[in-house]
Parts: sequence; structure tokens; C-alpha cells
Amino acid sequence: MQKLFDEVNSLDKRCYENFCLSEDILMEHAADGMADFIRQKFPKSAKVLIVCGSGNNGADGIALARLLFGEYNVELFLVKELRSPMAKLQLQRAHALGVKISIDLNECDVVVDAVFGTGFNGELDYEEKAVMQTLNKLNAYKIACDVPSGLKRGGECDDNIFKADISLTMGALKKAMFSDGAKEYVGAIEVINLGVTREVYEGETQWSLLDLEDLQLPFRNLQDTHKGSYGHLALLLGDKPGAAVLSAEAAHRFGAGLVTVVGERSSLVPRTIMNETTLPHNTTAVALGMGLGRAFTDENIEAILCKGVPLIGDADLFRMNILADVLSVENLVLTPHPKEFVSLLEATALADVSVSRLQKERFKYVTLFCKAYPNVTLLLKGANVIIGRGEEFFINPHGTSALAKGGSGDVLSGLIGALLAQGYTPLNAAIHGSLAHTKLVQNYKGADFSLTPEDLIAGIGNL
Repeated sequence: MQKLFDEVNSLDKRCYENFCLSEDILMEHAADGMADFIRQKFPKSAKVLIVCGSGNNGADGIALARLLFGEYNVELFLVKELRSPMAKLQLQRAHALGVKISIDLNECDVVVDAVFGTGFNGELDYEEKAVMQTLNKLNAYKIACDVPSGLKRGGECDDNIFKADISLTMGALKKAMFSDGAKEYVGAIEVINLGVTREVYEGETQWSLLDLEDLQLPFRNLQDTHKGSYGHLALLLGDKPGAAVLSAEAAHRFGAGLVTVVGERSSLVPRTIMNETTLPHNTTAVALGMGLGRAFTDENIEAILCKGVPLIGDADLFRMNILADVLSVENLVLTPHPKEFVSLLEATALADVSVSRLQKERFKYVTLFCKAYPNVTLLLKGANVIIGRGEEFFINPHGTSALAKGGSGDVLSGLIGALLAQGYTPLNAAIHGSLAHTKLVQNYKGADFSLTPEDLIAGIGNL
């Protein structure tokens, strides 16, 4: 698990004040880290184009040009007249060494975007857009210095954002790099050391990035047990029973000792899954909403809520009239996709936004919801999953477009429901169910377009 930050200026300032590390020293380490990456990846014959803005991100790029000069064929391009004192100082140093300024954006082997860093929060002007369009067309390996130019602090992307093969980010990971929109542009991500370790440089934050290695599977470490030792998950079988059956099969494979679908008898239910018309007395968690439709009345659902067992709610739950009662459940996980989350925000009178606006400000609206409902665990689906509860937030970036297929979310609900039934807290069930879900897609060996929910379920045994 790694820390995520909205901004790092405060972390830089702490280095200046507490560790006697000047702005110049931090910048030198930033440039040196980028230079080391280029030296390790490209031969000395490579042509490196470094495109710099007028601020300190540009200063990093100019320092990089100085460090590579003499080893590589370096071209330095300045988008604007320099305004940062550090950028002006770095240019003096580069000039003294003999680095020349190019007036054209020429073909190259490596292009480094050092135009805007994490301070960017406006709009690219006409000239800057033209530069980004040209850089994106170059047949070169593309490196973003800190973050791709055009990525705003909240995670929104300019239409002409630089599309990087890798982002070499300075000091610590930035939350904006893990917005859904940014996933297309940041490429691989590496953190550059700024003269102290990340453990020293980084401060406190409410946001964390999940690593696949964080996954805690429900292994059975005790021998004197029985099926009842591993919980009983009940899933409501609705108008589209296939959805609940997929969830049930995933839950059964993921360690739940007993799994029951509750509803009318269906031939879709496999023999390993029980099919009852009422909620079993020994239920330890409930999953509802997957393909539910109108098969259960509000009164039916309210009676289940009164049982006081942990609950995961998905899909059709967000179209029901009893959301207020659902939100009062003590151990609750909600797993909306963006359109469902927009409905949830409107139903709770928290916000009236479009899906497109939500997607540009996912962090903002997740934070808003979790502040209003601190006892609810929220998992917002997307290219990068966001999980929040109270003042704790986690991003799972390990999913791929292979999961963009009907039924994938039903499998996720089953995974989370299985962990709830086995005694995981709602937050841990959401975190580890989500990590298992994305690890399943990472493990899949077929073509990305061919993945099915059944493939995900079949892969659970190999986690």
C-alpha cells in the first residue's frame, strides 16, 4: 500500500525547513532520477527532446538537459519565456555548458514533457495545445516529468493532455494520476527520490494506493472447523436470476461455507448453491440488488434490513425507494457504477450532477458522500476503483478494460459478500474483494475481449 497526495508543495517545504534541503538540491535529485532512467533504457546514440514550460517543471527539464548533455544528442525546447527564478538559473547553467535551444519540435527517440507539473489547474492555451498535439504525434518514447501536462490537480484531463509511456513523478504519488481519465495518459508510473527516502519525504494523508500484494485471501488456517465456520451468504434472486447466480458461484468459490439464493425456484441455480424462498436463520451476510428488478417489495427488503446482518448492495438497489433505510444499516457496502452513484447522490440530496461531471471529479464526490455517511463503505466502480469509508480512502488501479463486460460486477459482489459472510469488516471486504477481482483479470491468459464472468470465477482457485 502506498500513500497518495493532492499536492507535494507542503512536503517540499518540510524538506527545506526540517532537513536543510534547498529547492535547488531537490531539483537536482529530480533531474538526476530522470537522467538515470534514460541512461538505463536508451543507448548514448539516442536523441532526446526535452520540452520545458516557464515554471519549476520546466526547470526540472532544463536541469535534465544539462545532465544528459555530452552523453546524448539533446535538444531543449522552451514553450514560453521563463518566469520561475529556478528555471532561469537552470538555463544559465545549461547555457554555460553549451546546451542550445531548439526552435522546432523535431523527431527524436525520447521526448520529455516538462511543461506543466502538479500545479496546473487551468486550461492549455492555443500555443500549448499545439505543442502537445505535436508531441503526441512524435514516434518517440514519451516521458512525463512529474505528471503529464494537461492533468489537473483534481484528476480532470485537458483534451490535449500529453500521452506518456511513463510518468516519472517527483517525491511521492499524486492522487490525480489515478483518476479514471488519467489512466489513458499517465502510462507506467515511477517515483523519483528527491534526496530523502519516501518514508521520510511523505507525510500523513487520507488516501492510499492499493498494491496487489496487499490482498488478504480467506485461507483456512484452522483444522477443527465445519461449513458453518465460514459464514452463510444469502443473495436475493430477482427478475434476472443469472446475475445473482453469478454472484453466488463467485462467493461459494471464494470461501463462504454456505451460499443460498433467496427467491422463486430457478433452474439456473447449480446444485452446490441452495435455493430457498425465505432468508435462512443462520445468514451471516446478505447481497442484494444484482438483477433484482421488482421481485421483492420494499417491505420484503425492509424486513431483511431489520435482521442486522452485514449487507452488500449493488445495481437495482439504487433504484429503490428505501435507500434511507439501507443507508442506516450498520455494516454496509455499496458498489455503484458511475450512473448508479449519480442516482445515489441525487437520492440523498448531496448533489445533482451528470455522469460526465462525476467522472471528472470522482474524488470530490466520493469524499462528499463518505463525509455525509461515514458508517457506509462505498466502492465506486471505474477504470480505477475508489473505496471510501469515513475519512479513509483507497484506490485500486489494477483493473483493465477486460472487466468492461456484463456480469463482471456481479462477480465482484459475490467476492465481497463472501468476505462479509466470513467475518471481514465492510471496509476490508471491499478492499480485498476488489483486489481479488482485479488480480483475477491480471491472471487471465486469454485475449482481453474474451474474458467472461465464468472465467473470473474459474480463476478464483488460482489466487
